[in-house]
Amino acid sequence: MRREDKPFEHWIKQANQPFSGWDFSYIVESGRMNSDCLAWSYGSMAIPLMQNAESMLNMGTGGGELLSMLRPWPKSVCATEGYQPNLSVAKERLEPLGVTVLSVDDDEQLPFETGQFDLVLNKHESYSPREVRRVLTDGGYFLAQQSGGTDCFEINEKFGVPLNTAFAEWKLDAAIQGVRENGFEVVKQSEQFLSQRFYDVGALVYYLKAIPWQVPDFEVDKYREELYDVHLLIEQQGYFEVTQHRFYLLAKALS
Repeated sequence: MRREDKPFEHWIKQANQPFSGWDFSYIVESGRMNSDCLAWSYGSMAIPLMQNAESMLNMGTGGGELLSMLRPWPKSVCATEGYQPNLSVAKERLEPLGVTVLSVDDDEQLPFETGQFDLVLNKHESYSPREVRRVLTDGGYFLAQQSGGTDCFEINEKFGVPLNTAFAEWKLDAAIQGVRENGFEVVKQSEQFLSQRFYDVGALVYYLKAIPWQVPDFEVDKYREELYDVHLLIEQQGYFEVTQHRFYLLAKALS
């Protein structure tokens, strides 16, 4: 057993901070977690699409952080959120601005009319391409950015926890096939693997508490030894590096 390590214990205690919506600024703005730049900007792609839409759906809005920054919006805007801790945050932020925010826990049954939207935005939310096509008008657009199935696999290796096999093959090719089989034409697409670094073990703990699906049974006490190994690695080389898996596609609904 390791002896008491005061810096390690400090980081573990310091990670016990509140997390709200989908806001990682506590560890990102302080420089404690950083990622390489993507080759595209989701916001810069979304804004021109919004200018040509009358109605829009934002799937998986989190706490509404991104959507609230993409104004001006189309005349009619709806948002969904399936992660219950985020739902009240999204409602508080978006509903006073005129957005209808709904809880959705079944990708195959969206609570909207057929052809209700000209544009569907989806950033890091699961979806059914068949159901997205149903709620889109002919000629409408679907812009999705996703985390691939191998996202941050080094974390799982370090903790001895397998990746979720249900998403292991989730990558750009699979997403393209899914939309093409459901009445879409792919207009743009790209995929990228990039570095993400944690500069202290407290930042990693904060991150894992916020995204429980990476290590589903994560608890500090259960993985204290693995966390200490990460701490020693960071003390030695300055960071713990993992690989983000990201891709996006822009698809047009065919008539």
